[in-house]
Amino acid sequence: MILTDKKILEALQCGEIVIEPFRAECLGTNSYDVHLGKHLAVYRDRVLDAKKHNQVEMIEIQPEGFVLQPGTLYLGVTEEYTETHNSVPFLEGKSSVGRLGIDIHATAGKGDVGFSNTWTLEISCVQPVRVYAGMPIGQLIYFVVDGDIENYYNKKKNAKYNLRTDKPVESMMWKNF
Repeated sequence: MILTDKKILEALQCGEIVIEPFRAECLGTNSYDVHLGKHLAVYRDRVLDAKKHNQVEMIEIQPEGFVLQPGTLYLGVTEEYTETHNSVPFLEGKSSVGRLGIDIHATAGKGDVGFSNTWTLEISCVQPVRVYAGMPIGQLIYFVVDGDIENYYNKKKNAKYNLRTDKPVESMMWKNF
């Protein structure tokens, strides 16, 4: 089951969900709108290697915005830091963003119970489009978990994305080898 606005508010009040900063006007009927942070990253090398630590270059989005180009993977980040302790968060793009030809994730739309961080976005576009820091970029939808949890993400020894950050985080696939 998906949490409604009232259930999201209840979960926020008791600490089962954390959203920082929280803005009441971003709470929808059954979702919460998140915003594009001011940092993007692009990989330095055109050919990426899943067994190696692929380095990124950071870009800071200026007030006049930044033009995304097709054929480039941009790693973005949400302004919002989130935690979930008894629900599964799903990140989806907003329809207005999709209608600009922007995808905000390739495969990583689901978080784990216990995930505590900003969200790294895997941004691509079909034609050049100017984006701005602070613009609505996606929405979090929370699903109820059925059953007890033994392995919270933020307590796993091998969790690769636990370090709190306000910048996008490159792939850590290389740590699996």
